[in-house]
Amino acid sequence: MSLLPPGLEALQAVLLIAASYVTSAMTAAFGMGGGLMLLALMAPVVPVAALIPVHGVVQLGSNAGRAWHMRRLAEPPILVPFLLGSVAGAGLGALLVVELPDTVLKLIFGVFILTLTWLKFPAIAFGSPAVMAVGGLASTFATMFVGATGPLVNAIFGRSFDDRGQLVANAALAMSIQHGLKVAAFGALGFAFWRWVPVIAAMIATGYLGTLTGARILSGMSERAFRRVFTFALTLLALDLIRSAGMSLLA
Repeated sequence: MSLLPPGLEALQAVLLIAASYVTSAMTAAFGMGGGLMLLALMAPVVPVAALIPVHGVVQLGSNAGRAWHMRRLAEPPILVPFLLGSVAGAGLGALLVVELPDTVLKLIFGVFILTLTWLKFPAIAFGSPAVMAVGGLASTFATMFVGATGPLVNAIFGRSFDDRGQLVANAALAMSIQHGLKVAAFGALGFAFWRWVPVIAAMIATGYLGTLTGARILSGMSERAFRRVFTFALTLLALDLIRSAGMSLLA
């Protein structure tokens, strides 16, 4: 019995397992980017029907490992509204996942991230229950289509936490919730996760090793340097989403 799912070659599997380490280290060090990069690396080799659900399981493992490793900095009570919003978003996304194209979502997603990152807002309680609930609903709904919504979650959490460690830890916990709900939704829709178990398990293991590496980088970085990299990465990812959506609309 082959340990690889249909359509995936051995070398491709090895490259994905290595990519999980690198992208997880990136997210642990800089707060984001790894999930989107991993999705981009998986897209050419993973069958389209399996891409989002398999990526979701790997990201669930990666974020759960990061949340556990940084658990002392997490604040679970603030994420209860995010969880409630995420449940609603996953349910709504499951109803529409086979009907809605992702081009418009990417465009809205990119513009929203740029807005949160660069515009100055009046005194809005970004960590308030209402904001967390809306953020959970919107990001979980979007992740059913575009896969990697870490930048959206980080754009919200970047305004909610002043400490870089708290930002990364709580975002990891929030993304664990989100990916867990997404995986449950795809399971309910009948996706055969069992075919991918060996590859997924290996990617989760290397992802945790990447978290350990990235956490060391994060601890040695100043708050000012982190915020600069964080803002630059958010901006770059948002512009890439807008570019991708624009090319799709023009095609």
